[in-house]
Amino acid sequence: MSNQLIFYAFLGGVLPSILWLWFWLKEDKINPEPKKYIILTFFFGALTAALVLPVEEFIVKFLPETGLITVLALSFAEEIFKYWGAYFVALRKKFTDEPIDAVIYMITIALGFAALENTLFLIHSIKTGGELAQTIIVGNMRFIGATILHTAASGLIGLFLALSFYKSRRVKKIYLLSGVILAVILHAFFNSLIIKLQGVKIFGVFLFVWLAMAVLIILFEIVKRVQAKKINHN
Repeated sequence: MSNQLIFYAFLGGVLPSILWLWFWLKEDKINPEPKKYIILTFFFGALTAALVLPVEEFIVKFLPETGLITVLALSFAEEIFKYWGAYFVALRKKFTDEPIDAVIYMITIALGFAALENTLFLIHSIKTGGELAQTIIVGNMRFIGATILHTAASGLIGLFLALSFYKSRRVKKIYLLSGVILAVILHAFFNSLIIKLQGVKIFGVFLFVWLAMAVLIILFEIVKRVQAKKINHN
């Protein structure tokens, strides 16, 4: 495999995540997060994608390869690793001082996760005999599906954290658990449909993910307005 193809795989894996990150950071332009922590969170997202691989290999080894329990376990592993990464880098820090910050950092770590995952996926596609044109097609499919899925799922956890920002510690834990459960269900549902459906029907799955992203954007705007009202009230 030539260095040129590896470079194209890297671009195909990372650029979509950077474009999505640019979009979400523009949504938070009124009171933006420190750039160094955004970059650090993005790289930690890639790190969590690497760290979760041995866990996923363990799950696949001892559970049926395509069973529902396996899909749920894999989805849970990825979502919890992303949350732990975001918590370690940003969520527990003092600079996370507004409800919307939790959404931004959860989305950022998800995009870093997707960047490495997509890059590895594209490299594997090339190694197994894929040509450059095929790699570009696969990259576009990953951009449409997996990157948006990770963003929507982790963003959902961030939204629950945002909604509980001013609540008691006990309520925050309940909201966090609810967000993780819903994120895992969304993630597992998408993966299950990808496994079962083939050909043109897969685009229906992507439409579902785009719908989830649209809902996330709407909820993001609602949280921003609630936050603005809270600040003005104080």
